[in-house]
Amino acid sequence: MKRLICLAIFLSALSQNIFAQQANNQPNLANIATATGQGGGYGRLNDGQMPVNNNQRPNGRPVKYLDKQWVQYEWQQPIATRQIGLYWHNFNGSIRLPKAYRIEYWDGNAFVPVKHLSGAEIQNDKLSTVSFDEITTSKLRLEADSTDRQITPLQEWIVYQTEGSAGYAPVVIAGVDRDVMLNGKTYLSGRVRSATPVQSMVWTKVSGPGNVTFSDVNAKEGSATFSAPGNYQLSFTATNATTKSASTLKVKVCLPPPAKRLDVVYTRRYKIDSKLWNDRAKAMIVNWIPFCIDQCERTDLKEGEGGIDNFIEAAKALHGQPHGKHKGYVFSNAWVHQTVEAICEALMVDPQGDKEIIAAQEKMQRTLDKWIPIILAAQEPDGYLQTAYTLRDTSRWHDRWSPRESRGNHEGYTAGYFIESAINHYTLTEGKDKRLYNAAKKLADCWVANLGPGKKEWYDGHQEMEQALVRFGRFVNDQEGHQSHGDSYVKLAKFLLDSRKGGSEYDQSHVPVQQQYEAVGHAVRATYNYSGMADVAAETGDVDYQSAVMSIWDNLVNKKYYLTGGIGSGETSEGFGGNYSLGNGAYCESCSSCGLIFFEYKMNLAYHDAKYADLYEETMYNALLGSLDLDGKNFLYTNPLAAAEPRYQWHVCPCCVGNIPRTLLMMPTWTYVRGDNGLYVNLFVGSTIKVDKIAGTDVEMIQRTNYPWSGKVTMIVNPQQSKEFTVYIRVPNRTTSNLYTTVPQVNGLKSISVNGKPLTPKIVNGYAIVRRLWKKGDRIDLELPMEVQRVTADEKIAADRGKVALRYGPLLYNVETADNKDITKAISNQPLTLKWNNDFLHGIMTINGTWSDGSPLLAIPNYSRLNRVPTTPTPESEKPKYVEGAPVSTVWMNKNE
Repeated sequence: MKRLICLAIFLSALSQNIFAQQANNQPNLANIATATGQGGGYGRLNDGQMPVNNNQRPNGRPVKYLDKQWVQYEWQQPIATRQIGLYWHNFNGSIRLPKAYRIEYWDGNAFVPVKHLSGAEIQNDKLSTVSFDEITTSKLRLEADSTDRQITPLQEWIVYQTEGSAGYAPVVIAGVDRDVMLNGKTYLSGRVRSATPVQSMVWTKVSGPGNVTFSDVNAKEGSATFSAPGNYQLSFTATNATTKSASTLKVKVCLPPPAKRLDVVYTRRYKIDSKLWNDRAKAMIVNWIPFCIDQCERTDLKEGEGGIDNFIEAAKALHGQPHGKHKGYVFSNAWVHQTVEAICEALMVDPQGDKEIIAAQEKMQRTLDKWIPIILAAQEPDGYLQTAYTLRDTSRWHDRWSPRESRGNHEGYTAGYFIESAINHYTLTEGKDKRLYNAAKKLADCWVANLGPGKKEWYDGHQEMEQALVRFGRFVNDQEGHQSHGDSYVKLAKFLLDSRKGGSEYDQSHVPVQQQYEAVGHAVRATYNYSGMADVAAETGDVDYQSAVMSIWDNLVNKKYYLTGGIGSGETSEGFGGNYSLGNGAYCESCSSCGLIFFEYKMNLAYHDAKYADLYEETMYNALLGSLDLDGKNFLYTNPLAAAEPRYQWHVCPCCVGNIPRTLLMMPTWTYVRGDNGLYVNLFVGSTIKVDKIAGTDVEMIQRTNYPWSGKVTMIVNPQQSKEFTVYIRVPNRTTSNLYTTVPQVNGLKSISVNGKPLTPKIVNGYAIVRRLWKKGDRIDLELPMEVQRVTADEKIAADRGKVALRYGPLLYNVETADNKDITKAISNQPLTLKWNNDFLHGIMTINGTWSDGSPLLAIPNYSRLNRVPTTPTPESEKPKYVEGAPVSTVWMNKNE
């Protein structure tokens, strides 16, 4: 959640030195190069814009990677040069210039120094020209000594073409592959980089089952429509004075989702009857949530960790009383609201006589009784609520929703969490206590009154309000009828999303959301953005939204998705790298897993397709469930697939601490959804859950199962009145992403029966369809196939080449040095067996086999990893420190070739 803003802040205008770029009238070959280096973010060097000294300082915390740091250009064909231009800037003394630098080129075998370098003095705030003997190369590297923040002082790097040398083809980028709804349009945005002027550009159809109509075949930007569903390939060609280049993109034309989405099953009081989930719920209820409460009530925490004390001081300020300053980050209200929501959900779990759970729930109820008046007292008279604003420094923060000041102030982020907490408080009290609900309506109404068409256009730098407004709008309509004003909240959510443009990929504001086709930027912001977009698409039927959402989903799941269901490689600030860039030292922030579960759930509602539930089950069991230790006393902010990092109690930015339990304990919502003619079963969890309004009656659903350890599931269907309706049962597909291949394939159903009578149901969109006149006590028995699977990754994922992972049911497995002396060996090809271990790691099924040298191998579920690594105190740094040395835990093992 920390905002480590890109340091390239000088790129918006041209300086008086711009003419020096063409000082010798030679083309700038940097325009057609790709810039790479340590840490990324080097596109500023060859963007064709010279910086302006505006006396600003770089944002973000200092990061020193190595004493020697490098950046390089790479060309698609060899180029000839003997002169470069460098523009260095020390950000007005806030960072240091390097002590020295070297220029090297690729000679076909290695990087070697250029010869007879002259003019290499480092000059601040001036474009300097550097000469050397002519070279022909495809790579040019600059290596600097002792510089801060990668090589941030280098702001522009020009490479002059040698006079009289041959011309070079332009670099053409057609754009990212994407999906589009039939009868919708895809927005084209081709890019051309050329060292010499471009003479022509043209779009053409290469292949596809139907006709393609371009809005303007000769324009870089425009749109295309398609006459039939299927896979297409488009080409974009650019020609300069000497040659031409082309680039292609793939477009998948899809059928739109059903006209009506499925309906939400709200989390109400329910009972868990599952060895695994009873254990995990108890850990959260007895230990983790009470710990979060205690932390939120502390007044001695450092830096960003303000809690309930901010609400107390804000209430004083609103009443004209002496008050303290706001503590911590501007978004520190978030973990209070998350904790309130987690408390409400925990209080809906039937304790079934467990004295520890009962005692913890009593503490939680006392906390709600104390906190709710405190929170409401901090709400401003018109409904606005954010203590950082109420307690602000008025000389620096002037207005609400000010584009210049407030996009980084998380006004919507904190408000969204408050609104979502109000939903679960309402369902906890069955609508008898409407204090938070009414306050949430007042807050939402305040936003509607101030933002929207004809009012103020604005968006938050950190999304959350968008999905909260749609979630709340649906809820208000469901509670009060569609004549209420819940629709106004949905419309505002769309307006906030529509306002995102002219910004950066970091917060998904680089282009309008309808034209976003790739998962980029900060992964938590991204998933909240995409979740809100999926909501709006489902509510409004907007075809552009549907196309963008499906494109983003396809890109994320099939090009940027970890085997564990986690997302975010961390190559950008807490975010995504490029396609297939999935290193196992992954960031995979716990909050991004929460956001991804919401996103996949919204896709399930929209498309009535079980594959989205397959995906959120995978993320839940593997990426999120293990973010807490088995005792519920320590957590992981990040979740790498190869780790030596112990868990810790808290974090300087505790954004995940309440988000984890508030997501995991929303079990009824994830387990069931409603349709016009039936009930959808998405998760298999031993439980008793009431589902409202199925064919005009309420239905109690009882599941008895030891899943995920066993594939046998029994469901008792108890309608309040005998009714005919359909039960749609998810048939798990263990191949959730095109990135991964499992052997053997384990899909389908082994068996299914109703009241002892075997069935062969029709399976549509991953659901087995069972329709009948249901009466109390009707019983469905099914068995899902469960086998150990070996998983390999697409060869495009460099980190996983030659490696294999193990899977059983929805669970990915992990090997640890606590059980295996050496986890760097190859796994053998010998058969693997399963063993139930009741007293090991709270009861797990282990996978047992051998390493290639014949020594025994033991693998444990990924969620139970790192429970035998000593915990550490709260990390002091913004990002947790990693233990030095080789990983002690890994998902991917070397394959025995």
